[in-house]
Amino acid sequence: MTLTDEFAYDPFAAEVMANPLPFYEVLREQHPVYYVEKYDTFFLSRFEDSWDFLSFADNEFVSTEGSVFTPSDVAHRNEGPLADPPTTPLGSHLRYGSPTYEIVRQAHGKPMRPGAVRKMEGVIRETVGGLLDALLPTGRFDLVHEFGGIVAASTVCRLLGIPTEHAADLLDTVNAMTRTDHDEPGFARDPAIYAKLRGFLVPEIRARRAAGADGSVPALDGMINLRIDGRELTDEEIAVNLLCVEAGGTETVPKVFAHGLMELWRHPEQLAAVRADPVANAGAAVEEMLRFCGPAQWFARTCRTESVVAGQVVRPGQRVAYLTQSANRDPREFGADADEFRWDRPIPRSLAFGRGQHFCIGVHVARLELRIMLEEFLARVADFEIDVDGAVREPSSFQWGYGVVPVVIGQLAGGTTA
Repeated sequence: MTLTDEFAYDPFAAEVMANPLPFYEVLREQHPVYYVEKYDTFFLSRFEDSWDFLSFADNEFVSTEGSVFTPSDVAHRNEGPLADPPTTPLGSHLRYGSPTYEIVRQAHGKPMRPGAVRKMEGVIRETVGGLLDALLPTGRFDLVHEFGGIVAASTVCRLLGIPTEHAADLLDTVNAMTRTDHDEPGFARDPAIYAKLRGFLVPEIRARRAAGADGSVPALDGMINLRIDGRELTDEEIAVNLLCVEAGGTETVPKVFAHGLMELWRHPEQLAAVRADPVANAGAAVEEMLRFCGPAQWFARTCRTESVVAGQVVRPGQRVAYLTQSANRDPREFGADADEFRWDRPIPRSLAFGRGQHFCIGVHVARLELRIMLEEFLARVADFEIDVDGAVREPSSFQWGYGVVPVVIGQLAGGTTA
């Protein structure tokens, strides 16, 4: 039986989690707005429909039930619109509509604005160089955990005022949260993992509060100086609202880099073109990596006001999810070869970081990290191989990315062997 015979899509079905890409192709061509009754959710698979959906404003669609859910989260039907949770205590701002969401986001977003991020280039490049100094002589290492993961976790530590010696532990904790070998698809819901993630932050928040929160650690100080309903937030409330930076900034970048370098290795002519001038070409290659290799498969919203999405009436309480990696491979947007990697592909519009209200707050940091890692790796490694047989991509409903990508170093720049 082919996929088109009695076709059914469920992001949590075993065959979809093992490889969703063939399902996306059928969805885009035959079922662009696909309704899954048991979750009362519409799934959008085309780029234009997803782009337009993310333009909704005025609290028409809010992540009240979370932007990533498990089957049990949405096993019920809502009987109408869902209001914001109470703000005392304040939960994750990701589940609130305007203006609460924007107020909290702005309070901790200052160090991730373009000007502040440009000032981070030196220290990120130093981190990348130091890791390569240690890893290249070994001749073989994992691009995800040993290289890209440490770069990303170290950057997150600096953004959030966490000592960088905790970077490896932070990386392991985030990976424990996003692992896929537990009973229900989605992020692990082990309270101990979330407590540990908050535990990296609470001592630093407490110390900044005692020091006067003068703005020298802007992500923490901005949250300490924030007032919601006329009151300051507790240390735990601040930590909860920084988990999105802590986890999101650590999780995605290493998987994009490792998979993207694998694609360049698979296409020697593309690798040679980027290598010819990494400083000039790495930025374009990174954009294609983000389009083609992004691990996040979908994000969801819950409807508050009856709306029409891609021609479909959506009632209050129903959910809409846009399939990021289906949209990013839509030939209507990216051409007939959209399902192939092409380093210099024109990408006038991208959904790699979302759009609209929830546009990724770390977009500039992620692009900078990826560009530096690619530039530095290609500048120092003349020949390498990816151990494809050793690469691991676990089944997953959401973060379907490579968790392990071993690289074997053949020759370093200058002609020496590893």
